[in-house]
Amino acid sequence: MNENRVCYRCLLFKSGREDILNDIRERILRIPPAEKTGDDEYRRRLEICGKCEFLADGTCLKCGCYPEFRGAFVKNGCPVKKWRNSGRENEN
Repeated sequence: MNENRVCYRCLLFKSGREDILNDIRERILRIPPAEKTGDDEYRRRLEICGKCEFLADGTCLKCGCYPEFRGAFVKNGCPVKKWRNSGRENEN
């Protein structure tokens, strides 16, 4: 297996970037509830990102973000408008 291979359309958990993913998960736990995306909406956002042509090796090529982190905030939206902020959707 080539260690330098880029995993297109892979979120971090599929790209083998466990070190970064674990850091992001810890940061998500510290997001105040009023600012955090609800679980259903978060999964929906990641599903969209996982099919996006601008996703490579767990990174959005349009804005440079990690979708797992960007999608965790209610106020954030997709840089190419595939999903957008949707107000207070904390349905946990």
